[in-house]
Amino acid sequence: MANCLTFVAFPCFKHRSLTFGSSSRPLYVKKDFFFTCKAINEPNEDYYLVDAPTSVGDGFSFSGGKYSDEPSPADEWFNQGKMVKAHPVGGTGEKAKDPIFGLQMAGSSQASTDLFRWFCIESGNPDNPPIILIHGFPSQAYSYRNVLPILSKKHHAIAFDWLGFGFSDKPQPGYGFNYTMTEYVEAFESLMDKLATDKITLVVQGYFSPIIVKYAEAHQDKLKNLILLNPPLTAKHSTLPSALAMFSNFLVGEIFSQDPIRASDKVLTSSGPYSIKEEVAMVYRRPYLSSGSAGFALNAISRSMKKDLKVYIEDMRRTLMDEKWRVKTVICWGQRDRWLSFDGIEDFCRESKHQLITLSMAGHHVQEDWSEEVGNVIARVAT
Repeated sequence: MANCLTFVAFPCFKHRSLTFGSSSRPLYVKKDFFFTCKAINEPNEDYYLVDAPTSVGDGFSFSGGKYSDEPSPADEWFNQGKMVKAHPVGGTGEKAKDPIFGLQMAGSSQASTDLFRWFCIESGNPDNPPIILIHGFPSQAYSYRNVLPILSKKHHAIAFDWLGFGFSDKPQPGYGFNYTMTEYVEAFESLMDKLATDKITLVVQGYFSPIIVKYAEAHQDKLKNLILLNPPLTAKHSTLPSALAMFSNFLVGEIFSQDPIRASDKVLTSSGPYSIKEEVAMVYRRPYLSSGSAGFALNAISRSMKKDLKVYIEDMRRTLMDEKWRVKTVICWGQRDRWLSFDGIEDFCRESKHQLITLSMAGHHVQEDWSEEVGNVIARVAT
């Protein structure tokens, strides 16, 4: 993958040129920002394809580089899904302002006026037993794209983007949603009231697992199965890996969370053996390219996780080991996870009497690393 040099300039109203070696390229200023990317290790590639949109968005997004001449994989994925409105917008209704200059932000950073909009994608007959696929942090429903067709044969599979991720609403923190773990539990409950009326199988990956278990504890009668994919289960797991923790840092976190490469490609590939393809990376980058709201949300949830993850993991362990827990629970673990250690997982499953399935070649994002096997595991458990 090419290395990417990023240049961002504040108010400037003239064309300028920037020279790399012997080549000179014009930079076109759009409103307050300009951005360009260049491949520095591939001599025949002038510009690195980041598939940026034409619009500069809300003034904090990265724009420019080389635009795709063909329909973007992100557009194709979005066209397969739909928006579902669920969970009331909090706050006073005041329009969101950026945290640096205090200027009113564009629509992509504003909350809906009544209910939040969630991007959902479905596969399979709606009359079949429902399976809800829940992505981890930070990721998207897109991570289940190869799992959905496997489950659709006998189930009605639904994947969605959390608020702040993918194509769902990304309100500016402090204006209707603050990205706390408690808010996510409440928001998920509202979404489930819209998506599922029958007993459901919940599949959740990674750091959002404690949030789902918190919900499940109060709604056991609605659940048929719970499948946890590489969940944080031990005391050691309560510390975010450096690849995620950096987004919570003061100032540096704000900067890094606005970098589409660092916030998507580098995070995904740092967690395991996953090697991301360019057409896949385009989809994961899109939220960070089209609006600064995705970066602000990433920064906010990182801080929330850093603050509350330990307590939520302790609660999750206590719930799953409680004799009152009646939901069939399976833990599926990719053993090449670079973020969460496997130490203690076998002991936990033995003590709690929950089934453990290990995937030797998968990392933290098991649905990306080994989607076919994960799909088959989910199908077997849910049948």
